[in-house]
Amino acid sequence: MRVFCASVATETNTFSPLRTDFSDFEQSFYARPGEHPETPTLCSAVFPALRKRAARGEIELIEGTATWAEPGGLVSGPTWQRLRAEVLDQLRAALPLDAAIFGLHGAMIADGCVDCEGDLLEAVREIAGPGCRIGVTFDPHSHLSEKRTAHADIITVFKEFPHTDFVETGETCVELTLRTARGEISPVTSVFDVRMIDVLPTSLEPMRSFIDRLKSLERSGEVLSASVIHGFMAGDSPDLGAKIIVTTNGDPARGKRLARDLGMELFGFRGRATPEFLPPVEALTRADKSLHAPVVIADVWDNPGGGVAGDSTILLQHVLDLDLKGVALGTIWDPMAVRLCFAAGEGAEYDLRFGGKTSAHAGQPVDARVRVTRLVENAVQSFGASVVPLGNSAAIRIGDLDIVLNTNRAQAFSPDLFTNLGIDPEAKRILIVKSTNHFHGAFAPLAGEILYAAVDGPYPSDPCRTAYTRLKREIWPMADNPHHEELA
Repeated sequence: MRVFCASVATETNTFSPLRTDFSDFEQSFYARPGEHPETPTLCSAVFPALRKRAARGEIELIEGTATWAEPGGLVSGPTWQRLRAEVLDQLRAALPLDAAIFGLHGAMIADGCVDCEGDLLEAVREIAGPGCRIGVTFDPHSHLSEKRTAHADIITVFKEFPHTDFVETGETCVELTLRTARGEISPVTSVFDVRMIDVLPTSLEPMRSFIDRLKSLERSGEVLSASVIHGFMAGDSPDLGAKIIVTTNGDPARGKRLARDLGMELFGFRGRATPEFLPPVEALTRADKSLHAPVVIADVWDNPGGGVAGDSTILLQHVLDLDLKGVALGTIWDPMAVRLCFAAGEGAEYDLRFGGKTSAHAGQPVDARVRVTRLVENAVQSFGASVVPLGNSAAIRIGDLDIVLNTNRAQAFSPDLFTNLGIDPEAKRILIVKSTNHFHGAFAPLAGEILYAAVDGPYPSDPCRTAYTRLKREIWPMADNPHHEELA
């Protein structure tokens, strides 16, 4: 069989002060056909999964572009049109095809295109024809449109948040799409609109048991696939909100019933699945008094993975005001400060202004006498099997407070964010990371305690106060009972 694959992905915060263009894709990850590394990125795990099949002689693989931009603001119209045309031209050149498999994110919004992934899949179907089987992977923090389900035969979604299963999700998509192309299965997709938007970490109950049950449905063979779209509250999309996707082998009645039952169960979790979010001073004070070091504090709303800059200084300023000891913070995005550190050199002590540059709601720049303790060109951190670029990075110290400054925006995924910059995280009493929950998988084994700090900033963290312009459906929490017919 002839199989084409490509990956174009980013997560768009339409309320972010940032903007996204082609340089952001180049800086984060851009691989031309045949240049994808052996290790997957978050949204391109279908590439290594398909290469294994090609190596076994099962398929003839034609690779297209694979690219990813760190979540940010609205994608420029020319950038989206360029990437769209690039992939579609590669698809045309690869015809005829038995299957086309895409690693997408699902929350990309461009200037002039509200549903980038739906637009791409619609064009793929038109070019490849009805006989080509189309598979796609999505991040759960996405917007599932009818256009996407209409044109994809197979949809698989990361089940875990943190997304520790992105490799498995890509492999499942490949397996189901190839089985469909061989005529072994006849997938039918059923979708239920849960009509809510919430933070749903699977590292905690009740989501942990819910996801485990979805996996058991798949293992039992009752369904081919079962997934949850959480939604992405920072995206102004008409499809905002949680949805359930159930794929059965030619059994739409069962799929519809299961999707509805699972969806109403998920709706029952509203307001109960979110971890305890603490005010910043309370989080720091509790961590300072803890007997279980190191305490990890997540700065959940200044998370570059949610499309904001990641240069907030609010928590840092509280650390300085409280004169806390044994603290490390990673990261603060400030390419200008990094450049100044490189110019000064390792060991230099000088006055540096850093952070607080991109938003009026992310604190003031910090002015401090710092010592440059480590400089690393093209620094990286790990996220499972993936390598995440941080760009040129600097570790600076104020007293015994260690701070990582980076050039490429990235949320915190792993303790090697610190160790790669010469900071021993296990020697610290408090670790502050900018992430909502993706840090959890790698930091939990070393953390004595994990706390979540809700710091007001540029991220639209309260849907009831967010000025959505495209949302026309009733969803919770903006509506108390959007399922009044179901709950009657």
